[in-house]
Order: sequence, then C-alpha cells, then structure tokens
Amino acid sequence: MTARILVVDDIPANVRLLEVRLLAEYFEVLTATNGPDAIETCENGKVDVVLLDVMMPDMDGFEVCRRLKSDPATSHIPVVMITALDQVSDRVRGLEAGADDFLTKPVNDLQLMTRVKSLVRLKSLTDELRLRASTTRNIGIEELLSRNFASEDTVPKVLLIDERKSSVERVQKMLRDRADLDVVGDPHAGFFQAAETSYECVMISTAFADFDPLRLCSQLRSLDRTRFVPIILLAEEGEEERIIRGLELGINDYLMRPIDQEELTARLRTQVRRKRYNDQLRASVTQTIEMAVTDGLTGLHNRRYLDSHLQTLFDRAVARRRPLSVMITDLDRFKSINDAHGHDGGDEVLREFARRLRKNVRGIDLACRFGGEEFVVVMPDTDGAVAEKVAERIRAEIAQKPFAIGADGKTIEVTVSVGVSSVLKGVDTVAALMKRADLALYEAKSGGRNRVVAKAA
Repeated sequence: MTARILVVDDIPANVRLLEVRLLAEYFEVLTATNGPDAIETCENGKVDVVLLDVMMPDMDGFEVCRRLKSDPATSHIPVVMITALDQVSDRVRGLEAGADDFLTKPVNDLQLMTRVKSLVRLKSLTDELRLRASTTRNIGIEELLSRNFASEDTVPKVLLIDERKSSVERVQKMLRDRADLDVVGDPHAGFFQAAETSYECVMISTAFADFDPLRLCSQLRSLDRTRFVPIILLAEEGEEERIIRGLELGINDYLMRPIDQEELTARLRTQVRRKRYNDQLRASVTQTIEMAVTDGLTGLHNRRYLDSHLQTLFDRAVARRRPLSVMITDLDRFKSINDAHGHDGGDEVLREFARRLRKNVRGIDLACRFGGEEFVVVMPDTDGAVAEKVAERIRAEIAQKPFAIGADGKTIEVTVSVGVSSVLKGVDTVAALMKRADLALYEAKSGGRNRVVAKAA
C-alpha cells in the first residue's frame, strides 16, 4: 500500500522520527513545521493522511484540523492528531475539531502504521467516489461536498452487539437521546440483525465468553450490505494486539474501557459523519448515472442508453441464434398537437403514450424515447411476426382511446405509425436493423399513417 502522508510538527526531531518510520513502510512523506504550511500543502497537493501535532506556536493543531475539515476541498482528508496530551478531554476536543483519530506520544509503531493504513483505505474509497461524482454532469458537486452532515438533526441508528448486561446498560445510558440504539446479545443474531437493518454504525464488544469478536467484524466486512458500515470495537485494557488486528480487518475505530461518554459520542459522530458523506456521494453518482440514461419527461430510457445497450442485445441474439426485433413508433402529426395545445399539452401526450407503451411490452423489452415524438422498442427472443402483432396492439390502443390533456380533462384523438424489423439470418448489423425499421416507419407514414409496416429485408 502506498500513499502520501503529511507530517506536521514544529520540532524537527519529531518530524524526522515519523518520517523514518513511514519511509520504512514505503509511504511517500511530506512535512510541514507550522499550521499555515500544512493547510497550504493539503490544498495544493494530493495528501492521503495528515499526522498532526497539537502543540504548535501561532496556530495549534486543533485550529489546523478545524480549518481543514471546514474546507470542502480538504474535508475528506483523514487527520490523526499526535500529542503528549493524554486527557480524555483533549481527545474529545480533537475529535470535535474533526480529527479521525487521536494518538498519544510516545506512539507505538505497529499501532501507528496499522491506523495509517486503515485510514488510507478509507481515503481511497472516498477519493474514488469523489472522482466519479465530479466527472458526472449536473450533480451540484460543490454544494454536496460543502454539506456538514455532522450537524444534521437526524439521530443515527446504531447497533450494539454485547452480551454483558452491565456494559449494555452503561452504553445505553451514555447514548440516550444521542442515538437510536438497538442491542443484541448473541453475536450470531447480531450479524443477521446488522445485515437486515440499515445501521449507520455497529459497535462490537470484545468481551464475549465463547466467541471471537474479530470473526464477527470479518463477516460484516465480507457482506455487501454491511461492507461500508462503520465498526467501532469496544475493547478492554491490554487488548492492543486484538485492536491492531481489528484495524487490519477493517474496523473503523475503537474505544478502551472504561468508556468515557463524551469520547464515545465524539467518535460515533465522526464515523456517522464520514458514512453519510460517502453515502451521499454514492447516491449522487447513482442518481446522475440514472439521469444520464433516462428521459426526464417520460421515464423511459433515452437514446444514449439505447445506443450503448442495443449492440449488446444484438450480439447476444446472434451468438445464441435467437430472434430479436425492433419497432420504431412515431406519433402522427405531433406538431399540430403542440401548435393547438402548447408544449405542455404535447408533453402530456408524450407521457401518456410512454405509459401505454410500457404497459404493452414485457419487462425484458427495452423501451426508449428515441427523440422528439419517436420511440423505439427492442424485443429480445421475438420474431418478426410476433413483433408485428405487438406493434398492431399498441397502434390500436393508441387510436381507440383518446388522450386527456389540460386541467379540464379535454380529450384529443392521437394515432401512431410503427415500423418493425427483425435480425436477419446470416450477415446483419445493428445499423442495418435500425435502417430497415426506419424505412418501414417511413412507409407507414407515407402510406396514410396510423398503421404498422414490417420490413423483412
């Protein structure tokens, strides 16, 4: 694993010590001796993790962290605060400033490297989501990235898996009104509960009498539905090796008992904030991809999707020696509808036509708005004779039932012309298939409209 780590400390000896440790693990190391330089480096360079000293002159680490986390351009960079301060209040202050972790000097080498590698993996995931989001259109990426999900009023839904009643009661008391907490005592039942419910964090106790808690962590990370759910390990003093192994397996954070209420709340808030951030990125990417291949007016697939998917359906039909047919439909005299009833009336007709079209084709058929008033339906495993019957059924339904437009429910007569073609045995292409359907449509239009024409060759 390679990554670029920024070490920030005003004492050169401390910088050099961390630099040597990181270089030994083949990380690329950047350094800064004050807060402003650290912020500038993060803004201008590709930094994967920041190791930030707290006690610095002029601008301390807390202020540096706050500034990094408040800037949409740097808020996604994980920050580990490293300091000689060892009070719970100091850790909470760092987490409240937005830090992803807080380590106390002298730092154990293995613990530091495991933590850095864990955060690099999280940063890699976030970077991939940001890249996908930023390269899509009309996503409002700047607005999205500037949101402060931690300040949202929604209480996070959290699962605690712990078999000790006294421990459960303490956590319940600490998180009262701060989390919607579910509790499961049996780890096997806890796994299924986590898989079946949308949680924003899962907390797992290490104090099971006859079960390895890391087995549960591994199972949650291997399941698609829980792969990205934050996991916080609730560990006992002396379990450092287990914690390090847990971080290698993919847990996100840990707390040592006795648990401090403010630290628990702060660490939970940090994990929920990161999950909501990444969930929003995923949702935005998914929505934008869907928008890119969907016609906004009718809800059908658009021409972009047809162009990319028709070739796949064609190749599959040819390879399997199965029939495939295409129909192109065109609403007759649609311009006169727009002229008489305005574009709003025309849009109502297009939406209703799309609804009837969708009702008359199968789920495996590909119905698309080709452009304007033209629609295309691709029908796998359908020969020309059957396709022609489907086209006739669609034509008849459009002609027989008037279309309602406007708030007063006024109706108008609408008809459609349809051209049908099928894949030929022997040499054929998508372009030739579409050309034949288009010629058939032209014949239907020029032959009087409101009819179906099929082209065999």
